[in-house]
Amino acid sequence: MTINFDLTQAAAKQIKKLNKIEEAPYFRISVDGGGCSGFQYKFDFDSKKQGNDVEIIAHDVKILVDDISQDFLKDAKLDYVEELLGSFFKITNPNATASCGCGTSFSI
Repeated sequence: MTINFDLTQAAAKQIKKLNKIEEAPYFRISVDGGGCSGFQYKFDFDSKKQGNDVEIIAHDVKILVDDISQDFLKDAKLDYVEELLGSFFKITNPNATASCGCGTSFSI
């Protein structure tokens, strides 16, 4: 299965920078239960692909999404935002019906 998932140039640039520090070729995005709105995004680095992962390559960045998280992330987009209060990865997800103020949790 493949999913339609995109990322911005800013996100790709930051992931490449962090890949070198973490010494891991993959950036993993998953969805876990919890957070103020029901689900929350989780970002990790991984050195190997699991059997149930989908690999997405965009802007020369390798992203892994596990089979459970794929449905939650369909048609979503990852960005890296730099604001006065800090910088962070942000997912714009058309599947989310609500999200919390911090932007890391959502409901469907």
